[in-house]
Amino acid sequence: MRVDLFDFKLPQELIALRPAVPRDTARMLVAEGDSTLVDSHVRNLPDMLRPGDMLVFNDTRVIPAQLEGRRGDAKIGATLHKRLDLRRWQAFIRNAKRVREGDRIEFGANVAATAEARHEDGSFTLAFTGEEPVELLLERAGKMPLPPYIAGKRQADERDRSDYQTLFADKDGAVAAPTAALHFTDDLIASIEESGIARETLTLHVGAGTFLPVKVEDTDDHVMHAEWGRIDRETADRLNAVRSDGGRIVAVGTTSLRLLESATDKDGIIRPFEGDTSIFITPGYRFRAVDGLMTNFHLPKSTLFMLVGALMGRRRMHEVYAHAIAAKYRFYSYGDSSLLFPRTAE
Repeated sequence: MRVDLFDFKLPQELIALRPAVPRDTARMLVAEGDSTLVDSHVRNLPDMLRPGDMLVFNDTRVIPAQLEGRRGDAKIGATLHKRLDLRRWQAFIRNAKRVREGDRIEFGANVAATAEARHEDGSFTLAFTGEEPVELLLERAGKMPLPPYIAGKRQADERDRSDYQTLFADKDGAVAAPTAALHFTDDLIASIEESGIARETLTLHVGAGTFLPVKVEDTDDHVMHAEWGRIDRETADRLNAVRSDGGRIVAVGTTSLRLLESATDKDGIIRPFEGDTSIFITPGYRFRAVDGLMTNFHLPKSTLFMLVGALMGRRRMHEVYAHAIAAKYRFYSYGDSSLLFPRTAE
């Protein structure tokens, strides 16, 4: 399918640079089937769901994975992408032409790493020196890895250390937030529970590859990045029980959706899962695990806009986004939300 079919024009002023305060006051555009559109707010989410439904969250925690350093006189930037083992991470390198295999990069605060193998996508394996856990090194030297469409407009600051972390953040490993869940507050969770709506968590460590542009002209030629995820047996059993009882599974974020779909067999049974997933969902994909999706508004020609196009239909999502732009919804990681329910097959 042609990538340009997923293009649209977005006014730059609609890119959110800070989240709504309080978080659950963000706007939410509710789209059901082929026609219904409702302008609402995230705090009204319980009214849009039914008792017995289940919201599924990603409990990954964003680490300060953005590093600035030097190799000799050359300034080097590194964004950690994926953990390889206790001391080695795959990283995208800025000014990579000044880095060769075997070079030592100094990141300050007594943090250094050796550039090992270079990968086909241009990234490097960084092997951190010393014996301290890499997470401690990053707390000293790292910054929160804001998406490029925010980082290009302002520097990350201390406020981002809390703003770019969800209420459910528990397991270290993400270098990008599962942003759909940034809207949730303790008050909203209490309201959800009072409404008889269940919630569950799984883990998908979001990698920096989520921000990589699609550079090919046809989706068949795009190589999707891999991310590590886990669903344990008890969680899978509870998810299957909800569906057996007639409840709906609503993924909070594309990361939760991608992992759920990766773990689900052809009969619609969610299985325990642990490992990498590089699932690439485009129109024509048959969804097996989810009945709905809560997600922010995504970039033109991105794999995530292709995903929501697969869920709702490409033309339908263009209609939804045209409405959002006309109504001045805020886009991307710190922006507003959408709640998507595809047309139910008769």
